[in-house]
Amino acid sequence: MRETSGTADVRGWRDAAERALYGPGGFYRRPEGPAGHFRTSVHASPLFAAAVAGLLCRVDAALGRPAVLDFVDVGAGRGELTRGVLAALPADVAGRTRACAVEIADRPEGLDARIEWRAEPPEAVDGLLFANEWLDNVPVDVAEVDRAGVPRLVLVAPDGTERLGEPVTGAEADWLARWWPLAAEEGLRAEIGLPRDRAWAAAVGRIRRGLAVAVDYAHTLGTRPPFGTLTGFRAGRETTPVPDGTCDITAHVALDACAAAGSGHGTPRLLTQREALRALDITGARPPLSLATTDPAAYVRALAGAGAAAELTAPGGLGDFGWLLQPAGLPEPPL
Repeated sequence: MRETSGTADVRGWRDAAERALYGPGGFYRRPEGPAGHFRTSVHASPLFAAAVAGLLCRVDAALGRPAVLDFVDVGAGRGELTRGVLAALPADVAGRTRACAVEIADRPEGLDARIEWRAEPPEAVDGLLFANEWLDNVPVDVAEVDRAGVPRLVLVAPDGTERLGEPVTGAEADWLARWWPLAAEEGLRAEIGLPRDRAWAAAVGRIRRGLAVAVDYAHTLGTRPPFGTLTGFRAGRETTPVPDGTCDITAHVALDACAAAGSGHGTPRLLTQREALRALDITGARPPLSLATTDPAAYVRALAGAGAAAELTAPGGLGDFGWLLQPAGLPEPPL
């Protein structure tokens, strides 16, 4: 732990990150947007938006092709995924789709007029709510075990230096005991995911009929990292997390805990991105070599698509992301 001797403006990581990311002048209000600092599946290839469009079509079919079909993009960045989904939809589905991008930043100039831009999801959703790398940016507190074996809150100064605060108590202690139990070994750390559970349950609760999907860096009980995952990103590189508004502050998501929090609305399902995209026909398979002879241009296009699909489904990379699918008013996820 990087110790800080002063007490001025020292606070828990949840409060510090909330201010650094979303406060006035915060990271997510910067004009370059998230894409200026890190690359998500959305930015990696248009195939990702095409896969989400395919999932929306399956939700549409499961709902009986309603007159109005909602697509809600939570943590929309600058609307890249929403634009890509609308472009990839069949004309008949696109004509019925009500697209909504949810983001705290101002509406980007030149955004498709069909896309509603708002700071909170709609109160009622009939369709697909999709949250790509949203939950990892819901700020959480960090706990660390002290010399006596007691988990304590980690406090942080604006320059990133840390010290231990009070013992973890109440609902946060209960969450740790259930979802991320810490042995009595000095230095072990955990991120207390309770705010993410509550945020996810609230988002799922807005769906009348349809499906909610969260895609994120994830871990589950039994595979929690012993020293946590809190980190920062700046200009495309991983960096020390400093809550001063100059870098992203993120931590992997306990998706199993989120699934349990939202399970009152439907039976959740956890997949890897590799499994989910393959179910949506994004496989990364190379085209047959014979196509190079019969249609060289088509072969080159198919080869490029296979390369992009391979990146989205790669083990050790984007393919290991977690997908949490939570249906509401449907017997199971249409995947």
